[in-house]
Amino acid sequence: MYVPPAFRVDRATCLAFAAARGFGLACAHDGDKPVASPVPFYIEYGSDGTPLLCFHLARHNPLIAHADGVTPWLFAVNEADAYVSPDWYVSPDQVPTWLYRSVHMTGAVRIMTGQQLPDHLNQASAGFENDLAPKKPWTADKMSPGRFEAMMKAIVGLVMTVEEVEGSFKLNQHKSDADHVAVTRALALQTSAGAGILSAAMRAMRPQAFTGDDNEMLSTAHEGIAP
Repeated sequence: MYVPPAFRVDRATCLAFAAARGFGLACAHDGDKPVASPVPFYIEYGSDGTPLLCFHLARHNPLIAHADGVTPWLFAVNEADAYVSPDWYVSPDQVPTWLYRSVHMTGAVRIMTGQQLPDHLNQASAGFENDLAPKKPWTADKMSPGRFEAMMKAIVGLVMTVEEVEGSFKLNQHKSDADHVAVTRALALQTSAGAGILSAAMRAMRPQAFTGDDNEMLSTAHEGIAP
């Protein structure tokens, strides 16, 4: 991943971001072309602190042929993104751009064995079900006897030993407070979910810039600020 210095994110922040997102693109190379699949995942840690990215694929997915424990894969995790109009800045002579948050993780992938697959499935579903609270979590024992075991035959559990972690959070860090606040406010007025998420992240990044009197200093009357 190409990461301009202003947008670089430390390893711990990248891993926390990826774990919270829980969905990404698993990518490998078959010797001729790239192969990729979008999949949910979770991250756990080995006894030595190594991040282990756990996921599963349909048994006939061609990616599985490259899960030899040696060949490096790339796992890309993206979240919100949004277009920024030059009209939203206070400063003149700006250009259109796109803001986003993205993390890439690289490492070899191996196949789960024995009890690892059912344990993985239970842990994965428990994590995602907990996000739906106060709904009572779904568990595999709600399925008909033998159905869960039968469906496991159609998938393969995989573990990436995460070696390299890179992150690029492009949130106008290199802009002045005035421009940062103006774009943050403009994004908050857009209808896309991504724009709202980025606006909140940008406000949290520079809370001191959002003072009680910034309404007058940074008027939102710029051309094109409304959705």
